[in-house]
Amino acid sequence: MVLTVDIANSLAPRSDQVNADDLVAGPMTVTIRKVVGGKAEQPFDFLLEETDRAYRPAVTMRRLIAAAWGTNGDQYVGRRLTLYRDPDVTFGRDKVGGIRISHMSHIDKRLEVKLQVTRGKRGTFIVDPLPDAPPARDWDAILATAAGLTDEDSLRDLWTREGLGSAPAQVQDAIKTRVAEVKAAVTAEDAFDQPAEEGAQS
Repeated sequence: MVLTVDIANSLAPRSDQVNADDLVAGPMTVTIRKVVGGKAEQPFDFLLEETDRAYRPAVTMRRLIAAAWGTNGDQYVGRRLTLYRDPDVTFGRDKVGGIRISHMSHIDKRLEVKLQVTRGKRGTFIVDPLPDAPPARDWDAILATAAGLTDEDSLRDLWTREGLGSAPAQVQDAIKTRVAEVKAAVTAEDAFDQPAEEGAQS
């Protein structure tokens, strides 16, 4: 039995970076694992804890980050950002949508910064403090519990009780794999219990 139906993962474009279209379903809070050099048009990659794809802030967001945190990228490690899709971001004359930052950790009050957005035009960007992250979940312990469960109802209860609909994709996949294993074991047991067909009478 499928434990949940969530199409969010199917909306992500195939890419090595976080894109604005990834955020159609809602904002994403990410934790910076490392900042490394990128390419000329996107000179910095923010490697993230939550995904293998990098966040590559455009120049306006880099200026905003620098205003909040300073320019030493090594100090960004462990800090957090909430990213959202702004449909009004333009490329040339077209509105194509882009990634903006709504919240940041390591600031103690709302930040308002005026930045250039296009030639001759400036805009005000507002960033709110991001509350401390909740304590890290012990996913290994949850998966160990799931491995010891032998019926679908217990696995379904675990899914609901632990709020696994918001768990990392690999945790969800592991639970669903365990459900499939339990179902296969039940099917095999049922087949074993079926009485053998009587042979033809001689």
